[in-house]
Amino acid sequence: MFNGGFITNRRVRRILHLSGYSLHLGMPRDGDAIAVWGNAGTAHRGLAVASKKGLPVVRVEDAMLRSLFPGRAGEPPLGLLIDHKGLHFDPAQPSELEDILTSHPLDDTALLDRARGAIQRITEAHLTKYSGFDTAHPAPDPGYVLVIDQTLGDASVAASGADRSRFLEMLVFAQQENPGARIIIKTHPETAKGYRSGHFGPEDANDHITLLTAPISPWTLFEGAVRVYTVSSQMAFEAIFAGHKPRVFGQPFYAGWGLTEDEFPVQRRQRVLTRAQLFAGAMILYPKWYDPHRDCLCDLETVIEAMAAQTRAWREDHRGWVASDMRLWKRQPLQRFFGRWSPVTYQNDPKAARATGKPWMVWASKATQAHAGALRVEDGFLRSRGLGADLVPPLSLVCDDLGIYYDPRSPSRLEQLITSRAKMRPDQSRRAARLIAVLRDAGLSKYNLGGGGDLDALPAGRRILVPGQVEDDASIRAGTDAVSTNLALLHAARAAHPDAVILYKPHPDVEAGLRLGAIDAGGLADRVLTDADPIALLAHVDEVWTMTSLLGFEALLRGVKVVTLGAPFYAGWGLTEDRGDIPARRRAEVSIEGLAHAALIDYPRYFDPRSGTACPVEVVVERLASGDLPRRGVANRVLAKLQGVFATQAHLWRRHG
Repeated sequence: MFNGGFITNRRVRRILHLSGYSLHLGMPRDGDAIAVWGNAGTAHRGLAVASKKGLPVVRVEDAMLRSLFPGRAGEPPLGLLIDHKGLHFDPAQPSELEDILTSHPLDDTALLDRARGAIQRITEAHLTKYSGFDTAHPAPDPGYVLVIDQTLGDASVAASGADRSRFLEMLVFAQQENPGARIIIKTHPETAKGYRSGHFGPEDANDHITLLTAPISPWTLFEGAVRVYTVSSQMAFEAIFAGHKPRVFGQPFYAGWGLTEDEFPVQRRQRVLTRAQLFAGAMILYPKWYDPHRDCLCDLETVIEAMAAQTRAWREDHRGWVASDMRLWKRQPLQRFFGRWSPVTYQNDPKAARATGKPWMVWASKATQAHAGALRVEDGFLRSRGLGADLVPPLSLVCDDLGIYYDPRSPSRLEQLITSRAKMRPDQSRRAARLIAVLRDAGLSKYNLGGGGDLDALPAGRRILVPGQVEDDASIRAGTDAVSTNLALLHAARAAHPDAVILYKPHPDVEAGLRLGAIDAGGLADRVLTDADPIALLAHVDEVWTMTSLLGFEALLRGVKVVTLGAPFYAGWGLTEDRGDIPARRRAEVSIEGLAHAALIDYPRYFDPRSGTACPVEVVVERLASGDLPRRGVANRVLAKLQGVFATQAHLWRRHG
């Protein structure tokens, strides 16, 4: 290598190493190849040495789903294009990508299904090469012609033999072919951020031509566009998957396959491809994708979810947060979750918090009418390996802009997500099914405490598991009516099943002496299981009776019948027998995959404690299953014990005065 970027960019070196390459400085030996970064200004060094020594050249470029921000911002890529034949954007000679698009059968059903699913996932998550834009940014009124600018010095522009005059020619065609239409010129992200100039400037705008520098999602722009014009931009490649047939004035890799209108055709490209085939070749078969959480090569779908998680975090967090009513011990985990791009500040006075103008959050159980407009924050459903009351930091949190999942008295964002998952794409169903299978196989739950006990020695008969709950828990206060205590729940289960084997499992927080809800269950339950893994128990029972316990959701994931006497978030969708007061708005019939997708994939945000970044659910599942988690400090353990003492004293004071 003769390019300093190979030395300074650790991610690039790592991807090349994982792809089987060993990078070296100095003069090459027989059998070596020369690594060259695209058509960069330093490429001539390597090309000269390769020509002199008669050695092959390996061209390296960023993949087409790269990062939040351009490489000039210092962010490493999520993938590379490694080509032994040429440059994918240079039509002077075929590249390995062109060979794939020309000669690969591209007829495998599974491959094309993957392509279709990935296109839809990228579209719904508003991902592109650089995804650091806010999807809430207002878009122009629809009905415009979209002309895509590129940066001066762009290698793909030069490879197409284009310059500013070609861009001006394209603009003239856009006006002539669409008389009277509004023209919007979309600048390149690097131009908007001041890294490089574009081919268009303010001098090219007039009363019907607008220069758009705002960071608006390409997928939003495609929705409002009637036609798309480009020289060789990747954005036009994406426009194809939004249903457009771009008018192309260069010779990019995606031109010549029947999906574009080409002003300068590449004559050797005669094959007609479908959108799924083009995507499969360019995005699945050609790149080397990298998983930043597992430090390995991976498939496109893994990169999409890693990028979607990081992009969601940036879009929600980059303006900063002000948080109210957060306990001191929670503030460090909250800072890790929400403060990467701008620090979280804390203000308990609602009026002062609102006055900051920042996005505002409040811990859900502390929210009052004074917190109107604040997002409710709570633990997610795959939380940790250890109790929240034991001050173990969470790996997942939920943010709800409508209500909160455990309070059925008003709609929540989770309810809307569950309703939307009544219909799912095949790729969504497959992902949810895989997640459910992994949770079952690994025995994972919210707290993952494990437990002992000889479950094979349980009494014979129809076994009904009754999970105890924390009786002052917010879900009990908000989501129950006639049955709102552990004792009442046991009475109801026994009355309905006088001959069944009733197994009572106290809540872990109650067992640990950290929360309220201890009862004498001996007269109603056949067995009180004080030291058993509740998830392992599910394989030994026929039915679960619960008020609002999350164990009911975990039982559904494992195919166990669930009877609810409250209104937990998973009730009312046709998956449970409901004896509580379920909101009438829950009308959709949802599959277990749809429920799991909404509750475990769509709703929470996840944090990878190893990489220190936002991550998809699958990464947290692996961390919990393997135990690859940081250990809790001594200070947290001591503070948890003190919290338990104070909680007990407060309970006694309330009960006895």
